[in-house]
Amino acid sequence: MTDVADTTRTDPIRTASIGDEAWEAPRLLTAVPGPRARAHVLRDQAVTSPSLPRAYPLAPARGRGSVIEDLDGNRFLDFSAGIAVNSTGHAHPAVVAAIQAQAADLLHYSASDFYLPIYAETCERLAATAPFDGPARVYLGNSGAEVVEASIKLARHATGRQHIVAFLGGFHGRTYGAVTLTASKAKYHAGFGPLLPGVHHAPFGRVADLAWFDEVLFDRLVPADEVAAIIVEPIQGEGGYVVPEPGFLAGLRRICDEHGILLIADEVQSGAGRSGRMWAIEHEGIEPDILLTAKGIASGMPLGGMIARAPIMEAWHAGAHGSTYGGNPVACAAALATLDLLEDGLIANAAVQGDRALTALAHLPDAYPGVVRDIRGRGLMVGIELDTPERAAAVELGCFERGLLVLGAGKTCVRLSPPLVVTSEQVDTAAAILEDAIATAARR
Repeated sequence: MTDVADTTRTDPIRTASIGDEAWEAPRLLTAVPGPRARAHVLRDQAVTSPSLPRAYPLAPARGRGSVIEDLDGNRFLDFSAGIAVNSTGHAHPAVVAAIQAQAADLLHYSASDFYLPIYAETCERLAATAPFDGPARVYLGNSGAEVVEASIKLARHATGRQHIVAFLGGFHGRTYGAVTLTASKAKYHAGFGPLLPGVHHAPFGRVADLAWFDEVLFDRLVPADEVAAIIVEPIQGEGGYVVPEPGFLAGLRRICDEHGILLIADEVQSGAGRSGRMWAIEHEGIEPDILLTAKGIASGMPLGGMIARAPIMEAWHAGAHGSTYGGNPVACAAALATLDLLEDGLIANAAVQGDRALTALAHLPDAYPGVVRDIRGRGLMVGIELDTPERAAAVELGCFERGLLVLGAGKTCVRLSPPLVVTSEQVDTAAAILEDAIATAARR
C-alpha cells in the first residue's frame, strides 16, 4: 500500500461547520491507512488486549461534528459515531464547554455515598423523559452493560422471581449477566460458561413469535409466575438494526401485564433521540416498566442510566446497588448539555435525516438484485442487508477506503448511525459512497 494520495477521492465534498473551522469530508491525503496509522496499529497490537474486535485500521486523532480526522490528516465522514455514542457529534462546543466548566469545579465525588447535586439534577432530567405514566426514579452507572446488570438485580429483587427472558439477536453487553442476555453472536459466549442461570431466549420481531411464550416457555420450561422480566431492544442494534413488526412490542406488554412480569426496554443503542423520538419504544406507544440508556446520552462521556417506575425502584434498600464512578460530575455535565441539544432540535433532525437516508438507499435492492436484500431502519438507525458476510465486510472496508466510516451488524448487515447533527448534504454524500462500495463489492 503506497502513501500517495488517491486523487480520485480527495475532493472536498461536504463541510462540517461545528467549531471554529470548517471541516471537509471525505478528504483523503494518503491511501488508508496512512503511514502514521499503520505504525500506530503495530504499536497497539503489541500491548493491547487481543479481545478488542477492531473493525478496520482507523486511528482517530480528533473530530468535529460528523467528521473524524486520523493520525495522517485524512478526514472521514463518520457514520458510526463511535458505535452510536457521539450523538451530538464530535467536540460539540456546548458539550465541551459543560465538561470544561464542571472539571474546573469538581472532577469526582461518589454519589453512592454523598448527595452530589449534579447527580440528582441529571436524574430529574432523565426521569422527566420516562415513557410511562407516574413518577420515575433513576440510577446512574458508567455504561450500558452496567445498567443492564442493575436491571437484572432490580427485577429479581422487586418481583421475588428468578427468570429473565431476552431475545435471539439481542445484544446487551459483555459483562457476565449482560453477556448471558446477549444472543447476537455465539462467540460472545464461547469459553465463558457457565453463564448466569435462569435466562431464556425467545424469537424476536414477528407477532407470530409471541406464541413461543405460552407454547414453549410457560408450558414446558418455567411457570409464568417465576419470570421476573422480559428485556428487549425496541430496535435491535448489534443484531442487525432489526425493527420488530407492528404489534410485537404491544404483545410483550400484554404478556407482562397478564403474568406480573416487568418489561425492560434496553435503549442503549436506540435511545437518546437516535430513532427520531427520545426513546424508540415511543414509536409503538408502549410503556415499559424499566428503561435503560447509555451511549448517546452523554455525547461520549461514560454514563448509563436505569429509569424505572418509582414503586419498582423503591423496592430495594440502601446498599442493594451502587457505583463509585457512576454519575460522576463531568459525565453528568455532558449529559445535561446533551439533553438540552436533543430537546432543541437534534431529535427532530434525526427523524428528518433518517427519512432522507432511507429514501436515498431505497433503490439499492432493485439496483443490485441478490446482493442488497433489504434496506430498513428508523431515524438514524439504518441497516443495509447484504447477501453474504463476506460481501458485508467488503462494503464496510470499501466505505472506509473511500472516506466513510460505517460498521457491520448481525451477520450480513452494514449499519449507518451518524451523529444526530448530520446534515442533508452529508447524508447524500454517504449514500453515494455507500452505493459505490456496494457496486464494487457486487462486481467481485
